[in-house]
Amino acid sequence: MVVTVDTNVIFSALYSNLGASHQILRLIIEEKIKLALSPQMYFEYYDVLVREGNLTKLSLTIEEVEDILDLLALLAQKHSIYFLLRPNLMDEKDNLVVECAFASDSDYLITSNVKHFKGSELKGFKFKVVTPREFYKLWESKHG
Repeated sequence: MVVTVDTNVIFSALYSNLGASHQILRLIIEEKIKLALSPQMYFEYYDVLVREGNLTKLSLTIEEVEDILDLLALLAQKHSIYFLLRPNLMDEKDNLVVECAFASDSDYLITSNVKHFKGSELKGFKFKVVTPREFYKLWESKHG
């Protein structure tokens, strides 16, 4: 199963080990699901995670964030994107997530901001937009 994971899920996974986001990160690291990753997504993760305020919230150093992202890049299914797909999302950065999900033929696009993706031109795409909790419950019910 291939998933595209929004930056907010990665942040939440690193912030707390109690929620569904952290469980999804564990599934990726244990290679039970495959993370779709494009260069644009990688640099979006990096940009958000290494912000000074976020490093403080996460209690991580830049080097630790880089190590985590290196591991994700090693494990990920990598995709180069040679097109712009613009489904009229309110946040331009969300288009990067959709492009990655589309290019990778992901089964799920996992985000804490589902409302950002609702009402856009995403009909007809293979992937389903779900919250971390929805995805993890679904995964547990199939693989328990």
